[in-house]
Formats: sequence, C-alpha cells, structure tokens
Amino acid sequence: MGKVVLIVEDNEMNLTLIRDLLQMSGYTTLEAGDGEQATKITQEKYPDLILMDIHLPIMDGLEATSILKNDDATKNIPIIALTASVMKDDKEKINEAGCDGYIPKPIEVDKFLEQIAEFINKE
Repeated sequence: MGKVVLIVEDNEMNLTLIRDLLQMSGYTTLEAGDGEQATKITQEKYPDLILMDIHLPIMDGLEATSILKNDDATKNIPIIALTASVMKDDKEKINEAGCDGYIPKPIEVDKFLEQIAEFINKE
C-alpha cells in the first residue's frame, strides 16, 4: 500500500481532482469534508500527510490543524494548507496554526505532485 494522504476538502470538484491526481500517482487517499471529520479520521488512521483546506464547514482547517498539532499522537503528521488565501496575514495564520506548508489554489497539477512528494519524503 502506498503512502496515505488525508484530503480535507468540502468542494466536490476540488476533492475529485486532488483524489484522482494522488491515486494515479500511487497514493492511498482518505477524505474528510470538514475539520471535525479530519481530526477524527487522523486520530483513528494516522495518515502520512494531511492536505487541509482552510475554509471548511463545522470546524475550519486552522482550528483542526491546531488540535492535531497539540495532540502528542498526531503532532508529527505533516499538514499542508490548501488555500486560495495567500495574503501575508493568511500565511501568518497558517503558520501559527501549525501547518508545515501550504499549496495555493487553484493547484498547478505538475507542481502539486512535486510538492506532495517533497513533504512525504521529509519523513
């Protein structure tokens, strides 16, 4: 089984694109539609990488990231923010929440897969 990536995304089109790209590249994927589901799945399955949308229903991606980074069992799982918000203030909030990096939306397919490989291979 390939490395496991949790995709936390509430937009069905984005989710489908990201899932298809990752699966075609040999990754196993898990999916969550909000931050609350993301924390639960992470605490049960311990994925190798989390792609976290920031603007989510129920619990946003920054709060979910903060919860996971403050949990000894999940704090070392890399979390990459997926966001269209790339202003300076947004980047600071992403860093403060504990994200290990970010990938801007809309994603660039070739660059996206390179970035995923970089983060997965840092382990």
